[in-house]
Amino acid sequence: MKTESKIQQEIVQHYRNNFCLNHHQPQHVIFSVPNESKSKRETLQKKAIGMMSGVSDLIVIKPNQVVFVEVKTETGRQSESQKRFQSIVEALGYKYILVRSLDEFKEKI
Repeated sequence: MKTESKIQQEIVQHYRNNFCLNHHQPQHVIFSVPNESKSKRETLQKKAIGMMSGVSDLIVIKPNQVVFVEVKTETGRQSESQKRFQSIVEALGYKYILVRSLDEFKEKI
């Protein structure tokens, strides 16, 4: 079974190669949100500058659309903070997708 990190790498590579290069018009954007820390001190520092628990792994910016993407393995489950973030984002009118593979990402994006 692939790790969450490996699935995320495949998604980013695919999306960047197909939608994010300089010659793509309009050029899209995909980026990760690193919201993990190595220590309690680092967590406190990151929270002080805006880190938020539960934020999706990836954010995709397309023409007139922002999509929040949570990546999980086949057996992975969202945490309560991830579910709260999804609810907030969707209440604001944005698209939030949970994917478990590159193929699923391609279908939903």
